[in-house]
Amino acid sequence: MTFVDDYLPSLGPDDADITSHDAYTSGVPHATFLRLRTTDPVHWTEEADGSGFWSILRYDDALEVSRDVETFTSSKGIRLEEMDAEETEARLTMMELDPPDHTRYRRLVSKGFTRRSVESYEDAIRDLAAEVIDAALGHDHFDFVHAIAEQLPMRMLGRLLGTSDEDGHKLVAWGDALLGNTDPEFTDYPVDLTDTEAFRMVPFRSPASIQIFSYAQEQAEKRRGCPGHDVISQLLEPARDGVPLTDHEFNNFFTLLVAAGNDTTRYTMTHGLWTMMNHPELWTAWKADPSLTPTAVEEILRTSAVTMHFRRTATRDVELRGKRIREGDKVVIWFNSANHDEERFEHPFRFDLARAQNDHMSFGRNGPHLCLGAWLARMEVRLVFEELMKRVERFEPDGEIAHLRSNFIAGIKHLPVKVVR
Repeated sequence: MTFVDDYLPSLGPDDADITSHDAYTSGVPHATFLRLRTTDPVHWTEEADGSGFWSILRYDDALEVSRDVETFTSSKGIRLEEMDAEETEARLTMMELDPPDHTRYRRLVSKGFTRRSVESYEDAIRDLAAEVIDAALGHDHFDFVHAIAEQLPMRMLGRLLGTSDEDGHKLVAWGDALLGNTDPEFTDYPVDLTDTEAFRMVPFRSPASIQIFSYAQEQAEKRRGCPGHDVISQLLEPARDGVPLTDHEFNNFFTLLVAAGNDTTRYTMTHGLWTMMNHPELWTAWKADPSLTPTAVEEILRTSAVTMHFRRTATRDVELRGKRIREGDKVVIWFNSANHDEERFEHPFRFDLARAQNDHMSFGRNGPHLCLGAWLARMEVRLVFEELMKRVERFEPDGEIAHLRSNFIAGIKHLPVKVVR
């Protein structure tokens, strides 16, 4: 059998406050999203520390909002946090831009992330995956996140940036502090638990951004006299209009790459293995039939939906499913809900290694903001599981898991495992 129904141990409570970071420390409260998606799919959501927002919970609506950049702009921010004009300008990356400005930024590095380019990295990524896995398998008990899932994306990001493996550990710690900026394990300045006013002008409202800026400038200086074949050198080249990025633009772009280049793929891999351990029959079926790999990877991506939401802001009054969205309202696309929409996916809480129709939104689908690293993430996940299955009979749980404290990123930050050889 290639599938299991109800792959999650629990859907969680059906009355969770989806704005609360604490609501996700036991996993995504899927029962709450299911209730809202069924009863009020364009739902006005109150915030304790904000103006409130419209939650977009069904797949078709999420796709419409993602693609209509004229009505739903990214320029006011992509997270729930509300920023004034000065903060928005200071923290600007291509994520907070709409076409054509977004396209200009994206072109600077997109050639290194196309499907064809990524396919040329396969041998190198496979070698890295094998090296990381072999080192971890020197032990029978370890934390899969630390030993494997964070190692491959970290080292691959270093290859793309042209930085060293030794620096990779710093990049991981900084990336954790950025995307985990609400989790006290990853930062001394969780944004809703401490005073972060001093950092309001830097990305993610995190002091880690200041350290990344300094590191980025050191790396840029090395390449200005001797550019290489890496992403940093590409960022320093003038765009098609002949205008290079300013130091400020370069710093923010580099910070975005550090934040996005490790954590999301790490948590996707971890979700996949966690699912296999909860349902070892899936691991057995996949291991017995490697032809399932392409669809299995997509199912891991669909069900993990690591980036749970992106925010847009309405540029005009508009109606959606009978709800009047007014100019200036925040509009939040919940990808985790869209990926479990029963109107789009048959048996959405079934994990099916052979699911054929799987146009999930984990990468944003085919709009202008489609994830730049989508093909790289797919390959890293695929190669990790291919190399694991060559070496391991199965994994078993070996302790309590821990979830990231975040309403933005869904991640298992610790996954203790026992190796069965």
